[in-house]
Amino acid sequence: MQPTEVFLSHSSHDRAIADRLAALLRAHNVPVWYSSVNIVGAQQWHDEIGAALDRCDWFALLLSPDAVCSKWVKRELLFALMNDRYNDRIIPLRCRDCDCGQLSWTLSAFQMVDFRSDFASGCRDLLRIWGIGLRPEVLSSPSE
Repeated sequence: MQPTEVFLSHSSHDRAIADRLAALLRAHNVPVWYSSVNIVGAQQWHDEIGAALDRCDWFALLLSPDAVCSKWVKRELLFALMNDRYNDRIIPLRCRDCDCGQLSWTLSAFQMVDFRSDFASGCRDLLRIWGIGLRPEVLSSPSE
């Protein structure tokens, strides 16, 4: 089932890959919410994040050493883990090697999508979850 909207949780240090992934999802008609685009300077970012978590029906988590150290990434993940709406709809995305257990001991039970060595392959695997085929022409920049 295609998502209504995907919440993309990430560390601000991973903004480049988050931007790239969000653009790819949108190019495949998958609505995505994430802070660097959807929060405007004067808005109450705390409330905006909460509203997005309440609204979105899928939770994608960009995993990196910076993400596992981020208190906000942890808060967002804990919200998703405790919310029944996200049952079977949490997708960890490995963009760099890290100890996922620092965020939650439960992450080891999730099937992860690997972006570490090949961005296109990671995108293909992610889109496949929703039955969407990758359109290679939308891959605009080289792998990270």
